[in-house]
Amino acid sequence: MPAVISIAEALPPYKVEQGQAVEFAREMFSESHQDIARLLKVFENGQIESRRFVKDIDWFREERSFKEKNDAYIEAAVELGTEAIVKCLSNGAFLKRQVECQEIEAMFFISTTGLATPSIDARIMNKLAFSPHAKRIPIWGLGCAGGAAGLSRAYEYCLAFPEAKVLVLSVELCSLTFQKNDRSKSNLVGTSLFADGISCALVCGDAVNDLHVVRVPEITATQSTLMPESLDVMGWDIKNEGLYVIFSRDIPTIIESWLQPNVSAFLEREGIEIGDLRYFIAHPGGKKVLDAYANSLGINMQMMDISRDVLSKFGNMSSATILYVLKRHMELTPLAGEYGLAGALGPGFSSELLLMRWKE
Repeated sequence: MPAVISIAEALPPYKVEQGQAVEFAREMFSESHQDIARLLKVFENGQIESRRFVKDIDWFREERSFKEKNDAYIEAAVELGTEAIVKCLSNGAFLKRQVECQEIEAMFFISTTGLATPSIDARIMNKLAFSPHAKRIPIWGLGCAGGAAGLSRAYEYCLAFPEAKVLVLSVELCSLTFQKNDRSKSNLVGTSLFADGISCALVCGDAVNDLHVVRVPEITATQSTLMPESLDVMGWDIKNEGLYVIFSRDIPTIIESWLQPNVSAFLEREGIEIGDLRYFIAHPGGKKVLDAYANSLGINMQMMDISRDVLSKFGNMSSATILYVLKRHMELTPLAGEYGLAGALGPGFSSELLLMRWKE
C-alpha cells in the first residue's frame, strides 16, 4: 500500500508565548467586554504554551487591509513552503538518499488561510527544479481537515500510479486572518488557539520501496464524511476586510455524538476494532476537542500525548497540525504491523480518517 516516507516542517520566525498573546488580547478586547478577565481564561484553559507567527505580534496592532494580509500570506507561503519541501526531500532521519524535485510526479497543496492564483504550488515550482509536467492539485477550504484529506488524496493517486512519488504540502498562516476590529467571542477564541504552521510529506506508491531507512506508515484505507446541515459549525465569513472566523461552541458536543459511529463503521469495514489501535494520530483542534475524542471513542488519553504536546508547543495550525503529529509518531519507529488511526475534523462539518499500519 502507499506509504508516508518522509515529513519535514518549516518554522515561522516569530515565537509568541501564550502570556504575550493574553496581554495582546486584553489590549484588543477589553473595551468591548466588561468580563474580559473571565473571557481571557480561554487562553489558560487551552493549555497552549507557545505558537509561531510569520509576523511579530506588534504587526497585528495596526490596521491591515485584506490585500496587505494576503500579500504577506503569498510571500511567506512561498518562502516557507519551499523550505519545507527541501527539508522533506532531504530528511536523513527518514530517507536513504535525497529525493530530487524532478522525481516528484504530483503535488497536493493544502491551505485555507490565504488566496493566490497562480496558486502557491505554481510559484514554488518556479523556484525549485520540478518537472514542468508535474501535476498540481491545490486544495482550498477544508480547514483543519485539509492535511488528512491531502494524505488521503495522495494515497489514492499512488494506488493508481504505484511508481509515483507525491508531495502533500500544507501551509496555514492563520495569524494573517486576524481581524483587529472583530470583537466577537469566536475571534477571541481563535486568537487564543490558532497559529502558523508549514509541513510537507512525501507519499510513495508500492513500487517505491528503496527510499526509507526506518519503519514507515502505509495507508491501508481512508474515509471522508460530511455531516448534513452543518455548514454553520466552522469556517469563514468572507467580508470586505477579509476572513472572519466562524467557530461554534458546540463543536466538542458534536464530536462526542457524531464521531464514534463514524469511526466504528470505518474500522468495522476494515476488520479492525478500536482496541487494535496502538496510535491515535489526532489533529489537536484544542483541549476540548481532544477530550471529546477520548470521551467519544473510549480511548486512553495517553494515546494522544503527542497531539497534546504539539498543541502545547505550536497551537492549532489548521491543516498542517496533523502532519506535525504524524512526524512525531514516525520518529517513534513503531513496531512493524502496528496500527494507527489518523483523524481530523473540518468545515462542512466533516471528518477525514486514515487507517495506517507500520511496515519495515
